[in-house]
Amino acid sequence: MANDNFYIGANDEHGVNPPTLGKRTPVLPGLNRQIYENEFNRAAKNKFIEACMRNSFSVFDVKPELQDISLSERVRRVNRQNLTLLVTFAYNAAGDGTSFNNASGVETFYSIRNQKANQSQQLATDIYNNLIQGTQQNGRGVKNLDVAMLSSVNCTASLIEAGFMTNLREARLMINPLFQTEVGEEACLGVCDFLNTSFIARDNLANYPLLRNGSRGNFVYLLQFILTSYGYNIAIDGIFGSGTENAVRNFQTTNSIASDGIVGNTTWKYLLTLPDYPTLRQGARGSYVKFLQQLLESQLIPVGNIDGIFGSRTKTAVETFQSYNNLTVDGIVGKNTWAILTQMF
Repeated sequence: MANDNFYIGANDEHGVNPPTLGKRTPVLPGLNRQIYENEFNRAAKNKFIEACMRNSFSVFDVKPELQDISLSERVRRVNRQNLTLLVTFAYNAAGDGTSFNNASGVETFYSIRNQKANQSQQLATDIYNNLIQGTQQNGRGVKNLDVAMLSSVNCTASLIEAGFMTNLREARLMINPLFQTEVGEEACLGVCDFLNTSFIARDNLANYPLLRNGSRGNFVYLLQFILTSYGYNIAIDGIFGSGTENAVRNFQTTNSIASDGIVGNTTWKYLLTLPDYPTLRQGARGSYVKFLQQLLESQLIPVGNIDGIFGSRTKTAVETFQSYNNLTVDGIVGKNTWAILTQMF
């Protein structure tokens, strides 16, 4: 059966604007702030959606809003869609939430009260097995849990708790874009295993077609979804029209690549921030600078605004990171700095 015959739901727990009360880390040293749970949940869900689009699945975003949406409303949304399955993204906590502790690891859940309980258990198992292999997280197993997004929905359903926000290492992973991507990718791989379908890998540029005005299909959906994540206000309709072309040209200009409105290997590489990573210095702009800033913050080195602009504050953060890691302190992000910065664990 073709992947586009499957309809995949993606749900993120809690909200970030405004943040759901209590769903946050203790104050992180260096950053001097708390990380809201939904900062991870939403990012990992979006990476899962990207992976599903790349693999030709039809996707339903249960909660596109930034604010929290009631469980009853989200269950209603799911049950109106006739979904094949649903994956929910969450992050765990232990203790009273005010201090860090040693609780750690990833676990997945299903509900024996789901009308497709056996299938839900198998989905949770397939996702769990891929998360253990892909993220190198401590494994806590596959468990039964009676919550509405598992028990009250009318489709196969699994929930991921990707780590503990009360564990300092795993709190840092919450805002690491490599970890967010890995969780989303492994969840999609688990879905493919469950559905017995092939998986198209993210990091191989040969898997991405050349797109231009007039193109249609799942990779246009993917392109549009990624562009909206960078702040471009365009329709996600799978049709490469003038609005999408203008957004592509603007993205290319921002990233100092040829602004032709055509999405080839170079543009895909910058959209996905794939290696080899370019050398960055003060004055640089674009997707790799934003990626750099996110990685620095996950190292507990503040950069100010994560805005894709390599200014003086980002340069100071790079120098701090280089000093901590016995690198040449020049504020330039070259091969050696990238190599250490992208070591997720």
